[in-house]
Amino acid sequence: MLTTFTTIGATAPVGSEEKKEEIGAMPLYLDHHEHVEGLTEQAIHDAHMKDLEAQQKHGVNYIRYWFNEEKGEVFCLVEAPSAEAAHAVHMEAHGLGADEITEVKEGS
Repeated sequence: MLTTFTTIGATAPVGSEEKKEEIGAMPLYLDHHEHVEGLTEQAIHDAHMKDLEAQQKHGVNYIRYWFNEEKGEVFCLVEAPSAEAAHAVHMEAHGLGADEITEVKEGS
């Protein structure tokens, strides 16, 4: 079964020169939220906006997110000094911590 995710967030493609300047100062993490009850495009947008409001306090940069309303799944790409800092932003912003946070490297 093929799952479709909707992408929302970044203003430039991850491979662009503009994005390369933005990404890279800190480690990148991909977090995964599973079985998010009541997930809608508007709800995830609102949660992301709250993350953006809280991120500076923790030295974090939430870059992009992907979601699947049907499965209640969300993935967030975040530049952060640590997985704990990324988690702290979610908890402060809306209380919806990720089920898993994995450090990743950018590829093409």
